Amino acid sequence: MATKQKPAEESHLLVAANKKARRDYEIIDELEAGICLKGSEVKSLRQGNINLKDSYVKLKSGEIFLVGSHIAPYNHSPADSHEAVRDRKLLLHKKEITKLSVLVQQKGLTIIPLKIYFSAGRCKVQIGLGRGKKLHDKREDIKSKEAVREIERVMKRQR
Repeated sequence: MATKQKPAEESHLLVAANKKARRDYEIIDELEAGICLKGSEVKSLRQGNINLKDSYVKLKSGEIFLVGSHIAPYNHSPADSHEAVRDRKLLLHKKEITKLSVLVQQKGLTIIPLKIYFSAGRCKVQIGLGRGKKLHDKREDIKSKEAVREIERVMKRQR
């Protein structure tokens, strides 16, 4: 008698996260995209050798690219295996790309990479559609976080 197996839950192996993105931008929408990489880049990513700090997403002639991300060369590959900083194509459906391009052009939004991870053996990039925060917005966020921490401290003392 054959038993039905439950589908395995997708495990995400986080490689890198862009911590400054949520601090500097108000994220409105998030999307998952595939990324075109060379073999040595994938091996380097598995070791966690990537920096998303100054990277952004750019639309060029109906395609979408990750610009400014630094993937260090893989240790055990030849010296000329891949360029550390280059434009890497992101894989999205055409409808998603046109939707993003319209929002970026009309509303003045920006597309930012939030994190890179492996899902089912494939490298994925989570991108966010965001609006830049002003200085006073950042200050309000800090005040609200401090208020929540203070409330938690008081609640902890009362127990």
